[in-house]
Amino acid sequence: MGVTLKDVAARAGVSRSAVSRTFTAGASVSDRTRRKVLKAADELGYRPNALASSLTTGRTKLIGLVSNNFHNPIFLQVFDLFTRALQDRGLRPLLVNLSDETDPEASVRMMLSYSVDGVIVASSTLQPSFAKAFRDAAIPVVHSFGRFASSPDVHVVGIDNVECGRMAARTLIDRGYTKIGFLGGPTMPHRPKTAIRALCRCWPRIPKLR
Repeated sequence: MGVTLKDVAARAGVSRSAVSRTFTAGASVSDRTRRKVLKAADELGYRPNALASSLTTGRTKLIGLVSNNFHNPIFLQVFDLFTRALQDRGLRPLLVNLSDETDPEASVRMMLSYSVDGVIVASSTLQPSFAKAFRDAAIPVVHSFGRFASSPDVHVVGIDNVECGRMAARTLIDRGYTKIGFLGGPTMPHRPKTAIRALCRCWPRIPKLR
């Protein structure tokens, strides 16, 4: 049988609640008690049980990282950054693959079953209804790579595509390029042409789109 919180309390000569507070972030415990508990825990080889702690604090520290971009090798770098940033903050990422998912309710049920503390929707192609479904289930949610809206249903972290296009155009023009093409992701059929025409109006040196 492994070392328990009760064993640590007995070795340190303190109450079990004092041991629990020592290993609970933000809990009140004196420096003297903390030193005694940590010394006893080290001597016994005690490691706090994260799942047991979640029952006490009501927080699992699980963050659902939801995406349908697992087939995209570029997004593997994104997931690497997300997961490392979460872990650096003492949080635990829970990866959820929505490559074949069309029903947001199924994803919500999964997140509720794991009692996640929050969800990050990391996709530019998932419909806003996915992020909204988490919000409606009272799960804190942020839609990363979401599209700008003047009245978003959830918190959105995205890219200003118009300004990024201008920056790209400026860079290419400054380097002397005159034949510039546009490659866009899934969108309405007319939008790439609209974007190019907007650039043409701003920089006459770009050949007009035919």
